[in-house]
Amino acid sequence: MIGRLKGILVSKQPPALMIDVNGVGYELEAPMSTFYELPDIGREVVLITHYAVKEDAVALYGFHKENERALFRSLLKVGGIGAKTALSILSGVSVNDFARMVINAELGALTRIPGIGKKTAERIVVEMRDRVDGFSGPGVSGVGPGRLVADDPAAEASAALVQFGYKPAEIARLLKDAAEPGDTAEILIRKALKAALR
Repeated sequence: MIGRLKGILVSKQPPALMIDVNGVGYELEAPMSTFYELPDIGREVVLITHYAVKEDAVALYGFHKENERALFRSLLKVGGIGAKTALSILSGVSVNDFARMVINAELGALTRIPGIGKKTAERIVVEMRDRVDGFSGPGVSGVGPGRLVADDPAAEASAALVQFGYKPAEIARLLKDAAEPGDTAEILIRKALKAALR
C-alpha cells in the first residue's frame, strides 16, 4: 500500500502528474483541487495517495488534503461511481460545497457534474448523507492561484476537460465564455468547471 509520496514534481498535465522519488517516477492522477496547490516543476511536493488495484490495472491517485482523499474513497463506495467520476467531482466542487449539496439534496447541482445522472445523484444523497459531515469543516481552503505554465493554455485546458468527461462542443463553449487574455490552463479549467456548475 502506498499512502504518501514525497519527491520532485517531474510533470503535470491534468489529470496526470509524475513525481520522482529517489529515482523512481510515480505516475498519478489527481483532481484539479490538488493541481491548484502543486509547486512548479522541479520543486519538492508531498501528496497523500490512494493505491487502487483492479483486475486489469493498478492506479495511483494523489491528493493535497486528507479530506479530499477521504471523500474520494467514500465516493468509490457509491454504486455507479468510479475513479474518473470521483476525480471529476473533486475537480468541480470543493469538499465543503459537495457536503452541502448532499446534505441539502441539491440534485440539480450534482447532475451538472460530468458523469452524474439523476439516479446517481439520488444514490449519492441517500448513501452519503450520513457521511459527509466528517469531510467538511473550516480546515478546507479555497482554490489557490494558478501555477501551470503551458505553451497553449486553451489546448491544455481542453485536454484536461475531456479527461473529466466533457464533450468537445461543451468544452469549446465553456472556454469561449471563460477565457481572458493571459489566463493559464489552470485558470481556464477552474473557470470552465465553475461555469459548468451554474
